[in-house]
Amino acid sequence: MGGLADELRRTIAHHGPITVAAYMEAVLTHPQHGVYASRDPFGAGGDFITAPEISQMFGELIGLWCAVVWQAMGGPDPVALVELGPGRGTLIADALRATRGEVPFRGAARLHLVETSRRLRDRQREALVQADLERPPAWHDTLDEVPDDAVLVVANEFFDALPVRQFQQTAQGWRERLIDIDDEGGFGFVLAPSAAAQTLVPASLQMSAPDSVFEVSPSAISIAHTLGKRLAQRGGAALIVDYGHIESATGDTLQALRRHRFHDPLDEPGAADITAHVDFAALGRAAIEGGAVVHGPVLQGSFLESLGIAARATALLAGATHEQSREVATAHRRLVDPAEMGTLFKVMAVTSPGMPPPPGFA
Repeated sequence: MGGLADELRRTIAHHGPITVAAYMEAVLTHPQHGVYASRDPFGAGGDFITAPEISQMFGELIGLWCAVVWQAMGGPDPVALVELGPGRGTLIADALRATRGEVPFRGAARLHLVETSRRLRDRQREALVQADLERPPAWHDTLDEVPDDAVLVVANEFFDALPVRQFQQTAQGWRERLIDIDDEGGFGFVLAPSAAAQTLVPASLQMSAPDSVFEVSPSAISIAHTLGKRLAQRGGAALIVDYGHIESATGDTLQALRRHRFHDPLDEPGAADITAHVDFAALGRAAIEGGAVVHGPVLQGSFLESLGIAARATALLAGATHEQSREVATAHRRLVDPAEMGTLFKVMAVTSPGMPPPPGFA
């Protein structure tokens, strides 16, 4: 297999089995062989397609959401407009286009993109060429690098790509799942020899059935706590859109996609995008512990409908060709229909204390 697989084999041979989190991090962010460093996984030609790539309506509505929330914040100038994991830059480009008429908001906004992939930063620059920004955007490796202003944060399909640790219920208690080299030189799951700390699994799940799997993302919880603390101290709001579960639950959700088809997560590491479902309850608890207020989560379909996606779709149909009309209708359905993305994807807002519920969460 070569490449990343050989590096992981050497690591395991020298140091023993690795955590699922360490494996995910290597697959996604290895500087040479990681998914985001070696190629573009987004879009029809990649491994998966995100809501902004499905339709401009998604990014436009989020842009207007930001402008309305900024007004509810009292119109701070400056305000850091931040996207975590901007992908190709499609969402933020659509959001900025939709807010061209919001002159005070555009004048106050300073664009900050948190992106570690140099390849994707180049794609984001291309997407923003027509954005008419008064100031050039700034790129950062982490949220901590963003200037300490009031903030509006958008995170669409960001948390699902953060590494998770997995724990399995056994007769001896919860034991961490690790990744080892199997008899054929590939990779397989094994269990740590000793029980894991009980505090890693919520009390409500301690008595789960044998072989149940629980996932926790320390990096996601850390970012949510940092975000909550920042919002409490400096003011602002964050919008988190992702697929996952509203309440903490058991389940092995580790999955990989390669060219829009499911792929064995342990086969050919680096050849497929790898993710896990987001635990919105855990994110919410972390943000609240940081001092912020949590709204939702709500279903993506109901959120977009409350923002007026149906009216936006109707406007796009005016003067559209038959083919364009079909594309708009298909995109609308895909974003909101319960059988598509409407219920699998959830939306959660995090705000500073004292703010009214933002649009979509009343």
